[in-house]
Amino acid sequence: MIEQLRQNVTGPVLTPEDEGFAAELAGFRLNAEHSPEVVVGITSTSDAAAVVAAANQAGTPIRVLATGHGPLHVTEGVVITTSRLNGVTVDPATKIAHIEAGCRWGEVVAAAAEHGLAPITGASATVGCVGMLLGGGLGPLARTFGVASDWVRGFELVTGAGEVVTANATEHPDLFWALRGGKGGFGVVTSVDVELVELTTLYGGSVFFDAPEIDSVVRTWIDWTTTLPEAATTSAIILRLPPLPFIPEPLRGKNVVSVRFAYVGDAADGEKLFAPIRAAGAVLIDMLGEMPAANIAQIHNDPTEPTLSWDRGVMLDELDADFADAFLGAVGPDQQVPLVAVELRHLGGAVSRDVPEGSAVGGRGGAYTLFMVGAPDPSLFETVLPAVAGQVLGSVQKWTSAENAINLADGFAIPGSYEASWPAETRARLDEVRATYDPERRFPYGPVS
Repeated sequence: MIEQLRQNVTGPVLTPEDEGFAAELAGFRLNAEHSPEVVVGITSTSDAAAVVAAANQAGTPIRVLATGHGPLHVTEGVVITTSRLNGVTVDPATKIAHIEAGCRWGEVVAAAAEHGLAPITGASATVGCVGMLLGGGLGPLARTFGVASDWVRGFELVTGAGEVVTANATEHPDLFWALRGGKGGFGVVTSVDVELVELTTLYGGSVFFDAPEIDSVVRTWIDWTTTLPEAATTSAIILRLPPLPFIPEPLRGKNVVSVRFAYVGDAADGEKLFAPIRAAGAVLIDMLGEMPAANIAQIHNDPTEPTLSWDRGVMLDELDADFADAFLGAVGPDQQVPLVAVELRHLGGAVSRDVPEGSAVGGRGGAYTLFMVGAPDPSLFETVLPAVAGQVLGSVQKWTSAENAINLADGFAIPGSYEASWPAETRARLDEVRATYDPERRFPYGPVS
């Protein structure tokens, strides 16, 4: 198989004995160590098709690695890397961005901004577009515009059967339905077409409060979210920040809470809408105001450099004062827990409505998400952090939704998270689509039985 790949693929074909093998597999998660039989850096759809053909002949499984933000851990078969497919083109007349498989959201945001347009993106500029879109995708504008995959207008992919196909509303509509939210097990997506929105500015950013204000701010935020219009999307995050030089001095070594906010509308209206949060406590840092839509990643200010990482996430139902008691009792300022970030994100609004033609996106009924990021210490990853996360989840079990979003569950670390990501009938339909387009399960997906 290796020689066949080297003869038919333009990009690099590397085995563990080759220089550059580890570098080709390196992604955003530094603790994701892969050891496949071979890694292939594709440069075109033709390369992808050649890999699938060789793997089918050899009976070898294939996984796809883009930016490496996800929890993928590969110990067999072939890995396809897509970083060399990094082109973005924007047609301002149709408002369509053509995005190759290795692109990150920041690249698309910048390209769209040149035309007064914006994608419905994720929170981080460095997250890969395709991986997020395949799982739906919840971003800073979600309540206003829905999940990111609602704006996909077509995919190009090489299926597990080795066919190069276009999937959209009229061509292979069953596959198009599945790719918008079904996540994996269909093939390798080489490009995607996404519709953009007309958006040049918004009222957004984040406001930080010191530890003594955490209780008041979290409780106020929970009550406040019940009154917000769909034009507003928000999250609240408790941060335990290390005393390191790259942390801004007012936050360095502190336990703080930050409220993130994005309002699509007049800045004066946005400021008025946010007033109850500013009044909830003494503000430590205020970074909220009218901003270019091109700067949307500044709302969450997620890390941009590769890092050791560990996380867990679930969806929540409607919250109340009892939830605030349980949540703050588990992760509030008086608790000593090895979690650098614990986020509550408000959903509802446009997230809750499927596209007219339907999609496989699950979790639309969730009211909030809860997402935890552990301290970047690998010695804690196996036992300590899972135990701590289990305690936190146990404390809020009463409010945990029966639904989930697959981008939260990917990795399936929480038992039942895969099954909760779609209703039974959606899972069954996804299985049928996978069987049609990847009959030999060349692209294995789902929890290991």
